[in-house]
Amino acid sequence: MDLGLSGKKAIVCASSRGLGKGCAIALAEAGCEIIINGRDADVLGKTAAEIRERTGTIVHEIAADVSTAEGQAALLKQCPDPDILVNNNGGPPFRDFRELDREALLQGVSQNMITPIELIQAVIDGMCQRGFGRIVNITSSSVYMPIPGLDLSSGARAGLTSFLAGVARSVAEQNVTINTLLPGKMDTDRLTVSFQSAAAKTGASIEEVKSNALKQVPAGRMGTPSEFGNTCAFLCSTHAAYITGQNLLVDGGLYPSAF
Repeated sequence: MDLGLSGKKAIVCASSRGLGKGCAIALAEAGCEIIINGRDADVLGKTAAEIRERTGTIVHEIAADVSTAEGQAALLKQCPDPDILVNNNGGPPFRDFRELDREALLQGVSQNMITPIELIQAVIDGMCQRGFGRIVNITSSSVYMPIPGLDLSSGARAGLTSFLAGVARSVAEQNVTINTLLPGKMDTDRLTVSFQSAAAKTGASIEEVKSNALKQVPAGRMGTPSEFGNTCAFLCSTHAAYITGQNLLVDGGLYPSAF
């Protein structure tokens, strides 16, 4: 399917690895010029080279922390008029909520709520003026189904979801959509770390922890960054113009709900 994205410019935050990388690859395959971002310049460079070789598209690398004003400015200097913005950022590590001091709380909210809002503020009016814009926010299925130890991440991402619910509807008439992808158990470094943490706490092997976790998933496996990225690309496509303000679970059926 032609997604109608050839020649579009896409900023994909935190895209040197994991789900962000999956989104960047899928958008590049759809014909977009890509601006990728990560804090590790070496990893970012390898990802950029991989995407160029795989797709032949133009790829710009911005090594920066997207949560900082400097990082955001660097992204927007490279691409001041993106057609697509994929908001993604690392979340706070697993931690008992009792251990969270004020500084940690503010940092978590800054990373997972304030940062994407700031980037949307910077690009949305240009999208409206040009009559095309796609914003996809990557949050987590924990927004619906809390995960102990990720309370700060879940709370900040839920706040982002509610904040943007009204914003999405205020720009829909200008062919600008804002949607959210909620990943479940995906084959990423972050999930591996959670398996390792659970194994250390329980004394079980990592394979046992992983096996028990996947028993909860009706699909019986982890999702892949490629599957996730292709879902993101569809939401950015011309075919998804009538989808906005939605929260799409990509979790293999893990969240048990009919609606």
